[in-house]
Amino acid sequence: MTSVLSTPAPRVLRAALWMLGAVVSFSSIAVAGRAVSFELDTFEIMMYRSLVGFVLVLVVARFTGHARDITTRSPGLHLIRNISHFTGQNLWFYAITMIPLAQVFALEFTSPLWVLVLSPLILGERMTRVRSVAAVIGFSGILIVARPGPETINAGTLAAAGAALGFAGSILATKRLTRTERLTCILFWMTGTQIVFGLICAALDGDIALPSLVSVPWLFVIGCAGLMAHVCLTTALSIAPATLITPVDFLRLPLIAVIGLMVYGEAIDAAVLIGAAVIFGANYLNLWHETRRRV
Repeated sequence: MTSVLSTPAPRVLRAALWMLGAVVSFSSIAVAGRAVSFELDTFEIMMYRSLVGFVLVLVVARFTGHARDITTRSPGLHLIRNISHFTGQNLWFYAITMIPLAQVFALEFTSPLWVLVLSPLILGERMTRVRSVAAVIGFSGILIVARPGPETINAGTLAAAGAALGFAGSILATKRLTRTERLTCILFWMTGTQIVFGLICAALDGDIALPSLVSVPWLFVIGCAGLMAHVCLTTALSIAPATLITPVDFLRLPLIAVIGLMVYGEAIDAAVLIGAAVIFGANYLNLWHETRRRV
């Protein structure tokens, strides 16, 4: 693993720029998802998003020579990963229509904490003292953000929390898949299977809505930004240690809070920002300890 201290400044800058690309991509998905939510349900959004992504993956793989990276190994693991991601993404799209965007993003930051808790059960990793402390701190941050009570716990907050858990399952499965598969293969099966999932779920009510001319560009943004978020994040992590670039990802929260304020008139809640900072601190504590231990 690359040492934090030995990472050259130009590499850190390149990694940070890739992470900024991920920040912009995730924020774009939220804005575009809310824009189309008024005429499409979450299953239809996922179906069209995956269709756009699938075409892009095939085109890019063909012209970059990475088509040979697509294999049929580990079908069961691909299925588990994509069911987790599909579930999490649907809950996330639902949450962004129900509660302020900043609150959704703050609760989404708990995904690494769920990975921390579930890793010993799924990956056989050891739960260290620092990991336990990070988990406790992180979940205290969840309480600050959600402020459990009859007036604050609703379908939106539950959906955002569920989305984080779904993303955690996707992360764990992806971690297993990266031992044998390349990114192109993972994205190919992710978009391909989720077209099927979206089609089946969208057809359950007997009516699949076609997007209007106004929604088509937004769906294209969702599809492109979804793939770019994965590419940017993976590239950044391959260039520099996670402890150096993770703070950049935290910019998502103030950015989406400003967007929510300016575009949707959502008030910036201090408790959400404080809770998110606690969650981020817990994640960073674990990353810093893991990196320091391996240097």
